[in-house]
Amino acid sequence: MIVGIDARAATEEVAGGGRYVRELLRALAARGDDHRYVLYAREEWSGGLDARFSWRLLGRREPLWNLAAARAANRECEVFLSTNSYLTTWPLTIPAVPVVYDLVAYDSSLRPSRRSGIIERLTMPLAIRRAAGVVAISEATGRALVERFPAAAGRITVTPLAAAPALAPAGPPAQLPDRFVLAVGTLEPRKNLPRLVEAYRRLPAALQEEHPLVIVGRVGWEAGETLRALESLGDRCLVLGVLSDEELAVAYARCSLFCYPSLAEGFGLPVLEAMAAGAAVITSDRSSLPEVGGDAVAYVDPTSVDSIAAALEELLGDPGRRDDLGGRAAARARTFSWDRTAELTLQALDAAVRR
Repeated sequence: MIVGIDARAATEEVAGGGRYVRELLRALAARGDDHRYVLYAREEWSGGLDARFSWRLLGRREPLWNLAAARAANRECEVFLSTNSYLTTWPLTIPAVPVVYDLVAYDSSLRPSRRSGIIERLTMPLAIRRAAGVVAISEATGRALVERFPAAAGRITVTPLAAAPALAPAGPPAQLPDRFVLAVGTLEPRKNLPRLVEAYRRLPAALQEEHPLVIVGRVGWEAGETLRALESLGDRCLVLGVLSDEELAVAYARCSLFCYPSLAEGFGLPVLEAMAAGAAVITSDRSSLPEVGGDAVAYVDPTSVDSIAAALEELLGDPGRRDDLGGRAAARARTFSWDRTAELTLQALDAAVRR
């Protein structure tokens, strides 16, 4: 099978889709099968791929990039995995399999990015109708997709993600404190950081002094409210921006507690990454997050500051409970693997070719 893949995110995105594409390519390369992979991008990613992987670099901007990639893939491939844009599927004459991360664009209460939300709402319906198969990264995303597009039922393959093996600890960032509460993710409305800040503010002063709040991630859209909330904590909060994989691994491993009270997620990869590092985790009781955490994390109502504050205070005051959760989290994280993600993705692509 000759598989075309939109691989732009491997070099153009640090987290999210970038992490997904890099780890999927690594896992496909490790399988050693006889498939060939044609990777369409603007810049080649130096990820140690073998001769079965070839790059097609197209310097255009959207939407011309999408049209050029589709035309090339029609000549060179048997099936196309669209990881970065629903628009690329439109001109394809070979079977197309788009990856659906979430349906946040359809929920205005989550305040999705205005530009990308509009683009997704315009391009997703036709892409789903024309798709020979669809990859969803969680059961929750698959259910939401069928609710929005009932015709997608029967064509969806759920491919859970995994923690990245590349997240190996090295030296810690110089500004990392000895003990801290960690939150990781793009600073955007649905990450719910203002409520986390208010919950943290309700902790006893001694706990705040012992465990400052550390925030890792790039500044996204509509971040003003989030930034003001973080700044209001003064020296009790450190905003570190984007860290290298090695530094991020240290942050996960050294945090006293990882807190991810997101309002909605397609998967929630930072939760699984923290679990793999043995961190005690607090996360939301909705969307895909219970699929990831199972019975190895503490759950809160992300709309309730009281719920988040109670969980923070309970776990920060109980090292034994944190150790128990961390051990269970690490064991559960080992049940997820990128090899399984790659296997399920290949099954979806093969079924699309045969359909």
